[in-house]
Amino acid sequence: MHLCQMAAVGTWSFSRPAVDRMRSLLLAGQNATDVVETAMAEVEDDLDTGRHIVGRGGFPNASGVVECDAAIMEGLPGRFGAVAALRGIPQPCRVARKVMEKSPHSLLVGEGAEAFAQNLGFTSEPNEKMLSDHTTSAYQEFLEKKKPIKGGFDTIGLIALDLSGNITVGVSTSGAPFKLPGRVGDSPLPGCGLYADHTVGAAAATGDGDKIMCYCPSFHVVQLMKQGSSPNEACHAVLADIQRRLGCNQCFEIGLISLNLKGEVGAASSVEFPYTFWNQELDSVKELIINQQKF
Repeated sequence: MHLCQMAAVGTWSFSRPAVDRMRSLLLAGQNATDVVETAMAEVEDDLDTGRHIVGRGGFPNASGVVECDAAIMEGLPGRFGAVAALRGIPQPCRVARKVMEKSPHSLLVGEGAEAFAQNLGFTSEPNEKMLSDHTTSAYQEFLEKKKPIKGGFDTIGLIALDLSGNITVGVSTSGAPFKLPGRVGDSPLPGCGLYADHTVGAAAATGDGDKIMCYCPSFHVVQLMKQGSSPNEACHAVLADIQRRLGCNQCFEIGLISLNLKGEVGAASSVEFPYTFWNQELDSVKELIINQQKF
């Protein structure tokens, strides 16, 4: 069995506890998929991290209802599962994994996703338990003043590489604050919010999902790594390509992270973008900040 450099990476500063959790689980010998699911679920179920547009405590849609999107993808061919517009389940990544492992489908949405989860023993919680005081107040302000949330595109993406060379990526979000009911962004879409290939590595995206999904950036990053680019070169090349196609000096909000099978990490962003990273050469999780990429 070929032993690889174990590594973990996550989007935004608030992923640090999740990446530290992944570090501990990887060092304990757990496989990459279990590691991503466990760490992601802990973030999703934390009311405080809901303000980062993830899971319980996330911002509701325009009707006041929290709808979550999540996906998980292994590097092995055909190993993908996702849910979208899922209500009442605070840990949607766990349902996404069940879609991958227990259903003939790859993506379930809305009432169908909720029914699937319930049939597997997940409990649907009332909407008020999915909201925090912070997001409830923000929704009331939205209703009164139609005031949007600034920079409401955080979401979380996690990538883990285990000792056996298995690589898994997961993403989770409660979606754009006060979105139209049923709106789905890039996060649960393969190639857009996430992509993995066991021969090279994985990537995840965060930002303005309505724009990101038009460019399939996660797939593009992994393909460039497959052609020989380092993770960092691939992320920067994909962002530069998007900017060239837009043909202007402004770019929508997008952050990219990637990890290859050597345990090397890369990132690029159109805004200031902190991300967290660990591999076996580090004693602890490190936070890196990517400044806005200039074109």
